[in-house]
Amino acid sequence: MNILLWVIQILLAFVFISHGRLMWFLPPPARQGGQMAYIEAIPSGLRRFTAIAESLAGVGLILPWLTGILPWLTPLAAVGLVLIMIGAVIVHIPRKEYPNIVFNLVLLALAAFVAYERFVLANL
Repeated sequence: MNILLWVIQILLAFVFISHGRLMWFLPPPARQGGQMAYIEAIPSGLRRFTAIAESLAGVGLILPWLTGILPWLTPLAAVGLVLIMIGAVIVHIPRKEYPNIVFNLVLLALAAFVAYERFVLANL
């Protein structure tokens, strides 16, 4: 089970750090078309906050548990990602971006699984 958790944590960390970087550094013309058009619909302050929160949570999924320093931060990072994914679903629903909604729900489920396994079953 521990190997499965690490694989999921690493994948989630990669996805959220990458998406946070895209939200922060992607030039506006690239955001206006295709799958990333929703980024322009988010107010700039919320976009910056989300980019930072996703990136930090991605790091928080790996480092605390790996180093053993404050390992309780790992399940909290996963819970934070669950909350971010709930917000993402709320943003995508009125825009009728159904593939993004499904992807967000998958990420939400994976983050909830990590939070449960690392927090409840590890008796933290």
